[in-house]
Amino acid sequence: MGRLIRQAIAAAFVVFSTVPASATAHEVYISNEKDNTISVIDADTLKVVRSFEVGMRPRGITFSPDQKYFYVCASDSDAVQVFDAATDKWLYNLPSGEDPEQFAVSPDGRHLYIANEDNAVTTIVDLETRKVVRQVDVGIEPEGMAVSPDNKFAVTTSETTNMAHLIDTQTFEVVDNILVDQRPRHAEFTSDSRYLWVSSEIGGTVSIIDMETRQVEKKITFEVPGLTEDVIQPVGMQLTKDDKTAFIALGPANRVAVVDMETLKVKKYILVGQRVWHLAFSPDEKLLFTTNGVSNDVTVINVEALKPIKSITVGRYPWGAAIKQIN
Repeated sequence: MGRLIRQAIAAAFVVFSTVPASATAHEVYISNEKDNTISVIDADTLKVVRSFEVGMRPRGITFSPDQKYFYVCASDSDAVQVFDAATDKWLYNLPSGEDPEQFAVSPDGRHLYIANEDNAVTTIVDLETRKVVRQVDVGIEPEGMAVSPDNKFAVTTSETTNMAHLIDTQTFEVVDNILVDQRPRHAEFTSDSRYLWVSSEIGGTVSIIDMETRQVEKKITFEVPGLTEDVIQPVGMQLTKDDKTAFIALGPANRVAVVDMETLKVKKYILVGQRVWHLAFSPDEKLLFTTNGVSNDVTVINVEALKPIKSITVGRYPWGAAIKQIN
């Protein structure tokens, strides 16, 4: 399967080898779980330009809103590490709770919300004082973490409790617990904060939650020709800024599903590397980068053509992806 996937991507690259021009230079930061490193990809040349060591088992990675810092969940080091974005130099660790996996920075850059898988809490850190302001009890094995664009709610998904837990960002209290399908792994808000999308890995669905009613309004299911249901496992997601198209990583199905957000129908399945985990858009949304945990590479997708254009070898078990704007 690995050889066939590489051949398919290579064939697509021959046809769609033109990379869309970008008005903003940027780099793609990839966390490699097994190597304890970050690989940095130049988005113009689509080549790894450097790598550097971080804490043990890095997974979640994100930049501050002002792009001055980036944060890495070093899960087996029980730390959220803070780095200078200009130099890639480690600055300090934030208190994070046990086994941080995913996190989200509030839109105002003030708070970091951290899902702590081992102790069933969401840790909220004040980024100015570097102190924990609250640890919020949530369900068992929290993983997914997101903050609404209007900064009113944070959400944590719990893998074992099968819920999305809504946290009021003013009071830091859980205000609702919404049941979704089995093993929710990732959450994304639409740009208007009206809807919350939650992927359920074992359930094989994506739940669309109306934030006004706090009810699951619809669910998306997936059918990939030639694959059994058990290997179609939705995990990471990215929604376009105009809320028209969703891209959903399907794990061991080795596909990214392209979903029309108005009809909630799958438009296409894009073949990528093995065990696709997470996704990141270029700032202009012309390119999409996928982390493929088993094939140890990143697939680059031309968003307009909906075709893979290149496979880039990174470290072992790439997991998270984040974009740094250079100018």
